[in-house]
Amino acid sequence: MNERKAVLMTVIMIIGCLAIAGAAIADDDERGEHRRGGLFGRRLDVAPVTNAIYTKECGSCHFAYQPGLLPARSWTKMMNTLDKHFGDNAELDAETQKEITAYLVANSAETSSHKASVKILNSIKGDDAPLAISKTAYFTRKHREVPERMVKGNAQVKSFAACGTCHTAADKGSYDEHEVKIPGFGKFED
Repeated sequence: MNERKAVLMTVIMIIGCLAIAGAAIADDDERGEHRRGGLFGRRLDVAPVTNAIYTKECGSCHFAYQPGLLPARSWTKMMNTLDKHFGDNAELDAETQKEITAYLVANSAETSSHKASVKILNSIKGDDAPLAISKTAYFTRKHREVPERMVKGNAQVKSFAACGTCHTAADKGSYDEHEVKIPGFGKFED
């Protein structure tokens, strides 16, 4: 019987260790949310862009934002107002617009299980349809400690919308705060 108790205790200890390790990997506090690596490799904040037409058409003028950064209603609204796209006329032919809209909606925040997508979606009130990721409560909270002089007052950055300028792996879907390098200032430590 003592041998059975020893085996049972060992199994219980192993299960306890796995539970603790799992909790550590899933840690979601301000310090742990962006940790990468570990037993299961790198975790992305949002799914990377996978549509070549979207990358070509939209990415030729600005950073090709991942669809998981906004809800479908925002992407639909944006794609239906391309003639007034942040002060520019970004109209596309009907077929291209339809394909890009379908891609954005199919991969929007509502369809993603990536943590940043879920948190962005949860930070948007009601049926709001923000056209800028930087207008979401989640974005504002994550960037509140970054002085405006480092971004808006920085000729190399100019805007909080220039994600890929400071987030060195943003194009891959990683917005890890430990990968931030602000031009003219270097690595950002809050």
